[in-house]
Amino acid sequence: MATEPLLRARAEQVAVAISTVVVFGTAAIFVYPALYDLNLHWHLLPGGSRAFGIYTGSTIHEVAQVFAAGRSISTSTANTAVITKMVRVMMLAPFLIGLSAWLTRRAAHDRAAADATTGARLSIPWFAFAFVGMVVFNSFAPLPHVLVGPAIDLDTFLLAMAMGALGLTTHVSAIRRAGIKPLLLGAVLFVWLVCGGALINSVVAAWLH
Repeated sequence: MATEPLLRARAEQVAVAISTVVVFGTAAIFVYPALYDLNLHWHLLPGGSRAFGIYTGSTIHEVAQVFAAGRSISTSTANTAVITKMVRVMMLAPFLIGLSAWLTRRAAHDRAAADATTGARLSIPWFAFAFVGMVVFNSFAPLPHVLVGPAIDLDTFLLAMAMGALGLTTHVSAIRRAGIKPLLLGAVLFVWLVCGGALINSVVAAWLH
């Protein structure tokens, strides 16, 4: 959804992408507690529940899925996992800037190849800066709880409205036309996150120690 305005994606394309996240992210909620039990015997990820929380937060797709998987293990695992996931969310801003710059450069190259005279314009993901700004603001000037609760409720409502609006602009036929390839790609990426993420986490943990 964050890359939709940069890629100028259609609503049905975004819906297919979100569907794969929901499918495999939901599967992760059940898979990761089982992986934690296996890790207790194999010790592939040293550091106990805290290290597994970092692994969970760095490899599961969505914040709610991260919390659900981590909470199935322990409260400390869930807390570590959510913090790790939020660091990933904060990295969305520089990622979108890099993606926008790359797309702009590619568009400019295509125009130059076609002898076009108009220049490419960099798309700035301002909403990502707003997110980071709110993190900084809340860190140094926390709002009173009486305001935070209603603000979170409003945020949940607006997110639900956005997801509902996306569904209203999407037809099942469009998802059907997408075929099996998005699910296959999602499966490949899910395996990479589980296996590749475990390898990267174990290497980083060994390097830090």
